[in-house]
Amino acid sequence: MVELILVRHAKSDWGVPGLDDHERPLNGRGERDAPLMAERLAQTSVEVERIVSSTAVRARTTAGVFGVELGVEVELDPELYAAPGSTLLAKAVATGAGSVMVVAHNPGISDLAARFSGGGIEHMPTCAVARFEWDARGWDEVGGRVADRWGLDTPR
Repeated sequence: MVELILVRHAKSDWGVPGLDDHERPLNGRGERDAPLMAERLAQTSVEVERIVSSTAVRARTTAGVFGVELGVEVELDPELYAAPGSTLLAKAVATGAGSVMVVAHNPGISDLAARFSGGGIEHMPTCAVARFEWDARGWDEVGGRVADRWGLDTPR
């Protein structure tokens, strides 16, 4: 089985004047939602092998919370910042792991979720977790096809 877990970063703070977009931290809701969603995912007995995250503060903070909860080290990749879905997928595949979590941004994360859900997921709200599973031996069998099973969990 191959599994891809997509996490959109938790809600960020827009209220810091002059702060570069890449440096925006989580706001209060984001700080509350990230641990909640990480714990809910951990309760499913998921076994994530690798976590890759955008280097943006809001994404790497979100990924860090999931990493601690799941006991997986987070790998930061600057190419995931504002990346299209094709890049997010390529980075997941490049890990070679059978179960990969990608923590990133819209619109790329929503585009990829829509693709693998056959349009069932139209939008990934902040801190949403989408899981996709394929009955496949490796990523080479996945290609761009819709997942055999998928689900979406949101903090609201």
